[in-house]
Amino acid sequence: MELKDYRPLPQLVTQTTRIEKPRFPVIDAHNHLAAPYGGAWDEKPLSELLDVFDEANLRKFVDLDGGWGETLLQKHLDLFKAKEPDRFQIFGGVDWAQWQTLGAKFPEWAAKRLEVQKGWGAQGLKIWKPFGLNVRDEKDELVKIDDPRLNPLWQAAGELGLPVMIHIADPVAFFTPLDERNERWDELSAHPEAHFPSPPFPTFDALISAFANLVTRHSSTTFIGAHVGCYAENLGWVTSLIQRTQNFYVDISARIPELGRQPYSAQRFFIENQDRILFGTDHPANAETYRAHYRFLESADEYFAYDADPEAVPGQGRWRIYGLHLPENVLKKVYFKNAAKVLK
Repeated sequence: MELKDYRPLPQLVTQTTRIEKPRFPVIDAHNHLAAPYGGAWDEKPLSELLDVFDEANLRKFVDLDGGWGETLLQKHLDLFKAKEPDRFQIFGGVDWAQWQTLGAKFPEWAAKRLEVQKGWGAQGLKIWKPFGLNVRDEKDELVKIDDPRLNPLWQAAGELGLPVMIHIADPVAFFTPLDERNERWDELSAHPEAHFPSPPFPTFDALISAFANLVTRHSSTTFIGAHVGCYAENLGWVTSLIQRTQNFYVDISARIPELGRQPYSAQRFFIENQDRILFGTDHPANAETYRAHYRFLESADEYFAYDADPEAVPGQGRWRIYGLHLPENVLKKVYFKNAAKVLK
């Protein structure tokens, strides 16, 4: 038998808690409405999406897909924000390709475009993972995450009151050799484009250090570190950055597999940093996806599959997860209060 065919079924007899509704209303602070990530909700009836929200007790949904370009941003503002202003928050983005055309003028241009996007109705800035890995300047040199030339962009976000949702680097295994020791071997073998070995790419440590420099340098700008601050494998590092700043928040999107395999550390992380953590899924909006997240946060269930199909090879690693059984005061902040404070 080959490893790809090995799908052991645990024989443990454990508790299964089905949570139909979360204990408190929810804001999904990290998601997408366009294909492929969001299931192409921009091509489906809005009423169907709102039905999902109501079934999952979802009060607000943050759509990050404006970051793909201003045409898509305008489309989503018209399709969602204009029709249901209280249910949606749409983020804009940066057209990095313009750097090679505009040269030294690019940072100021990007800052001005952000101001224009806010005028249209954008309520945040999304920075995608190519930043730090692929974005190049007019000399075709890789742009570092903490490049001081970009100060005007981050300053503009702060002055405009726009939070910056930023994703760089993670997961760590994407930056390690693809060999028998890589815990994401299944995933990377299926998606080799997600592997970023050094060279030619920067090391994970270099990227995450530059990220910390960026956050601490621009203390007047609110940064939301996507996917547990881009370092879910090291909650101590994330806690350290949270506790030495006032402007850094994290979301938990697409990282319950990482958090759920370290339940003691994760529970402590949520309690210690309860004012800085935002709920998010980064999965196509459906009620069962939300219920899986509610089960993880609210129940004390043990050793359960984080993927929808418990018999499939797990998508992010061959392990199972544990519920965190978080206190009500922490749940209320993570589900709703923190996002309501940051996402205005």
